[in-house]
Amino acid sequence: MTRPRLVYFDFAGSRGEECRIALHLAGVDFDDVRITDADWPAYKPRTPFGAMPVLELPGQPPLAESNAILVYIGRQHGLHPKDDLQAALHEALMSYAEELRHQISPVLRITDPAQKRAAREELARTVLANWGRQVERQLGDSAFVGGDQIQVVDIKLYLVVRWLTSGTMDHVPTSVLDHCPKLLRLFRQVGAHPGVQAWLARGQRPAA
Repeated sequence: MTRPRLVYFDFAGSRGEECRIALHLAGVDFDDVRITDADWPAYKPRTPFGAMPVLELPGQPPLAESNAILVYIGRQHGLHPKDDLQAALHEALMSYAEELRHQISPVLRITDPAQKRAAREELARTVLANWGRQVERQLGDSAFVGGDQIQVVDIKLYLVVRWLTSGTMDHVPTSVLDHCPKLLRLFRQVGAHPGVQAWLARGQRPAA
């Protein structure tokens, strides 16, 4: 291996996509390795914690956990605050985004149609609405979390908001975050960033 490898499912969303975008914005020449469901059982024992994404670096142990990968990329390439407190504030938002994903996961596994509808409507009304309000409170009047420069925290929030407002989660309205104008502004600013647009224009499948 002569250059970094970012390993994740062949899916243009969630934790893997945010790491791919960060590497692209950082200008890193990396191998975008897409693992199929069939290949996952063989690769899983090689991962640090039995999960992806994994960033494989030449001559180094593999790095797992999306927030750790994002912070590493950010520190190496000017996409994360140098000030310790500001960095911690960004990482708190990133952790809060991961907490939300963990809260959503059990609801996605419900298969009974009536139970699924009730659970997702309740999720949108309570958990998602509150998550948006809490993030909104942390945002200022700048384009991004830390000001006018995009950073890894913005990429993570962008992927979460894109998912929640995409309409792909049945019974979760696309208006679920309409009460969060600052968060939606950030979402639009990240989506309009030339580097992000360049990555998305490579023909990646839209997130589900």
